[in-house]
Amino acid sequence: MYKYSFICDYSEGAHPSVAQALVDLSFEQNSGYNYDKHCANAANMVRDLIKRPDADVYFMPGGTPTNTISIAASLKAFEAVIAPSTGHIEIHETGAIEATGHKIISVDNCPDGKLTADIVRRVVGGFEDEHTVVRKMVFLTNPTESGSIYYKEELEAIRKVCDENDMYMYVDGARLGGAITAEGNDVTMEDLGRLCDIFYIGGTKNGALMAEALIINNPAIKKDFRFHIKQRGALTAKGFALGAQFEALLKDNLYFKMADHSNKCAQKMAKVIRELGYKFDVESPTNQIFPILPKPMIEELSQMYEYYVWAPHSETHSVIRLVCSWATDEAKVDEFIEDFKALHAKYNA
Repeated sequence: MYKYSFICDYSEGAHPSVAQALVDLSFEQNSGYNYDKHCANAANMVRDLIKRPDADVYFMPGGTPTNTISIAASLKAFEAVIAPSTGHIEIHETGAIEATGHKIISVDNCPDGKLTADIVRRVVGGFEDEHTVVRKMVFLTNPTESGSIYYKEELEAIRKVCDENDMYMYVDGARLGGAITAEGNDVTMEDLGRLCDIFYIGGTKNGALMAEALIINNPAIKKDFRFHIKQRGALTAKGFALGAQFEALLKDNLYFKMADHSNKCAQKMAKVIRELGYKFDVESPTNQIFPILPKPMIEELSQMYEYYVWAPHSETHSVIRLVCSWATDEAKVDEFIEDFKALHAKYNA
């Protein structure tokens, strides 16, 4: 029996405010398929947040359908999306993008899991005729699968390359709250509204039961989008349940308060692990951290806490992933720290 789980940020249900919102609407009568007052109000809250009154906002039931529909609806049959090899659409979505008929141009060796303007420019260069797919979309995740974040200068540089090559810029925001509230971050929600053709605010991994808010700024993508959502099974009959969750998430800054808590819990662990002399696979300022530990220590720690052994590092060491959530009990974080210190002392006696 584990003392506590640090395996992911969707192990718990919904924040009490979100759960209460769902209870409150249970005996209301609402129109279906997002034609309801909750979706309308939540959409306006999103528009206010990003300072884009012209944005189309859709509430979706999960990250994979959001990514799949966004990409499939944006691209023609012969167009492709550029993504880092660690990107969620490449390694965690069962070929969903390829199943729509679109190629993912996967890029290895992206620093800290991030695409850069230079990388995108290199991938685009030299492909100009009908003998290859058209590079049409750049897929970014903020924060990345490695917990790193994009800075404003990086996003603006990628935007410039997209403009030069008539490409869309799409940001997967499954953990977007973590990026926005990370120490050192200089990207605002308004920046994302300005820079992105299409992006989403992830709720499922930050206090919602299940809900994502997809934002479309580019008019070329907006046309007929509801048809794509319906055809691919994500136009939820009880869409009001998604809208109500985002009303609660965005009220009184709750979404960002929860993300800040997640980050602080993870960084509290990271600080101690770092002070004890351990390195990290990626320096993540968000709620996912990736320390490199000796294999015997990992084995013993795994008897007490649940987490992923993320990747091999050497014959003697592996990378583990520790994840905190909106609901992480800080007392359990402190307990983990004390147990980790004890194991460190044992293996370094």
